[in-house]
Amino acid sequence: MAYKIIAKLCTNCAACLPRCPNQAISFNKKTHVIDPGTCQECEGQFDMPQCLEVCPIEDCVVPA
Repeated sequence: MAYKIIAKLCTNCAACLPRCPNQAISFNKKTHVIDPGTCQECEGQFDMPQCLEVCPIEDCVVPA
């Protein structure tokens, strides 16, 4: 299962962009989005998803 960014909570700080090892995060006109086909939840690379770890907004990054 991938993660997703809740658009109405995202402040577009872009902290998640450089932290994603799979480059699954992009900016889509108004907010950042996670490609569910590319997101691997950082499994095998980190103990927890990096987007979730660096996001300054609580509940902005959630399981899809």
